[in-house]
Amino acid sequence: MQSNSIKIHKKPLINEDIVLETKNLSVFYNKKIAIEDVSLQIPKNKITALIGPSGCGKSTLLRVFNRMNDLIHGAHCLGEVIYKGKDINSDQVDPVKIRRQIGMVFQKPNPFSKSIYENVAFGARINHFQGNMNDLVEYSLRQSVLWDEVKDKLHQSAYALSGGQQQRLCIARAIAISPMILLMDEPASALDPIATLKIEELMWELKEKYTIVVVTHNMQQASRVSDYTAFMSIDRENPDARIGKLIEFNDTVNIFTNPGMKETEDYITGRFG
Repeated sequence: MQSNSIKIHKKPLINEDIVLETKNLSVFYNKKIAIEDVSLQIPKNKITALIGPSGCGKSTLLRVFNRMNDLIHGAHCLGEVIYKGKDINSDQVDPVKIRRQIGMVFQKPNPFSKSIYENVAFGARINHFQGNMNDLVEYSLRQSVLWDEVKDKLHQSAYALSGGQQQRLCIARAIAISPMILLMDEPASALDPIATLKIEELMWELKEKYTIVVVTHNMQQASRVSDYTAFMSIDRENPDARIGKLIEFNDTVNIFTNPGMKETEDYITGRFG
């Protein structure tokens, strides 16, 4: 096992369709570098987990994938983020269109102060959906395994739902605009174990139709739900700089049973982080 944490151990994806790719990606907040030189491939209809200690840039990388960092003053990128053959950071690419195709589910459930029905319908309405809205709402709630729990109270406030139900409602809201990719930033960290299990089971069902990228601090969760895992960490030779790097990327079984880097092994076994 290698000991130099600056080198990156990556296994090429074999026989996988790549839906999203970063090439030599660095992200800055004003002049401060947050993540440096990340090259990563996200396979289609798989779950890819981003793991690593706090402050290593996992959520920053996740937000890059649908240009959410554009909303942060001073944030900018070098390198490429390729989706459908184009760099999504190009001036010719509309970030609003990117966010329609690459949806986001946040750490804490954030339903709108509207009814359950209107939460799901919201994105479709502003995107001028022309189909049957009732059918779309039902479909999205079924996809998020929430329909049977809310079908008789669609016009009640979303705030009346439990935390786990609210998170699944947010997933239904993301699904309603027909994305190709779902980004999830610690989607179960604020939930109890039963609700967490439902979210994990839902992710497994959703990957049949969507590509999922999830940030998690829970090693057991990453090992249970993901097909591939990217381990990120700060440069341990210069820890004060807090520069996030991709250390290792591989299929999840290998990451957790036979990591190629000692730093990966140290993290997943709890020696640091």
